[in-house]
Amino acid sequence: MAKASRKRATRGTKQQASAAPSPSPNWPVLALAVIGLVLAGYLTGTTWSGQEAAFCEDGADCDIVLHSRWSTLLGLPTSLWGFFIYAVLAGAAFLKRRSQRWKVTATVSLFGVAYSVYLTAISVFRLEAACPYCLASLGLLAAILAVTLYQIPQVSRRVPWQPWLGASFTAAAVGVLAVHLIFYSGATVVAAGKEDPWMKGLAAHLEETGAKMYGAFWCPACDSQMALFGASAHRIPYVECSPAGRNGPTASKCLAAGIRSYPTWIFKGQRHTGVLTPATLADRAGFSGIKTPEKQGG
Repeated sequence: MAKASRKRATRGTKQQASAAPSPSPNWPVLALAVIGLVLAGYLTGTTWSGQEAAFCEDGADCDIVLHSRWSTLLGLPTSLWGFFIYAVLAGAAFLKRRSQRWKVTATVSLFGVAYSVYLTAISVFRLEAACPYCLASLGLLAAILAVTLYQIPQVSRRVPWQPWLGASFTAAAVGVLAVHLIFYSGATVVAAGKEDPWMKGLAAHLEETGAKMYGAFWCPACDSQMALFGASAHRIPYVECSPAGRNGPTASKCLAAGIRSYPTWIFKGQRHTGVLTPATLADRAGFSGIKTPEKQGG
């Protein structure tokens, strides 16, 4: 009985130690999070200012990745979401209770790693490009997660943290899958708002008159062109020139049309390379549709 009492006392002491306040921040996590804040802040700043990140000249791998449709989420740069994640991790490093500290850090870093792995897979296998900044961020998040996983048994030897960690991993995987399906895959369409009748009419007119927009799924300018049509983007008479991937053969229709850069518009024998505003397209395609009060903002 004395032996059992000593075991219970020891267990209670260790559990109290895990819940006891920590006098100092979690310095390894804090240092890594601050580096991540600088990296994510730099990328967000260059995005909002319209500048190119260092060593990301136009057409380079990192330029393609940083300007792809995967570079934004809910209208905000992905790097800004990364900044929020690093800010939470930095704040968690100051939490007093050790058990609370590692739970927050493990949960947030786990989701960050899962989402970064997803984006890296997209860039490598879909865009066939690699972004050193994105890989650096993945490395930082993985390092924070590794440090946290190392610290968990040190902080709480008797608390059954494995089931909790397994549930967190499942939640992170489901969350990333949901983001992919809702915002990027097209399997689930996120409402882009009500279609503007004038935009819908313009897209239909372009289709009826034989106009074509030649582009590639990895082309940032093509995404910008599509975005100008809002909810009517799917009506654009679009020709995919890179169906086999960025480094694959160009589609025969694009070769026959002599397409060398994206996007390229061809209508009524005219050719224009680059993004065109809807008003310019309407003028060049001879679209005389009347703008509705909704379009005019009246």
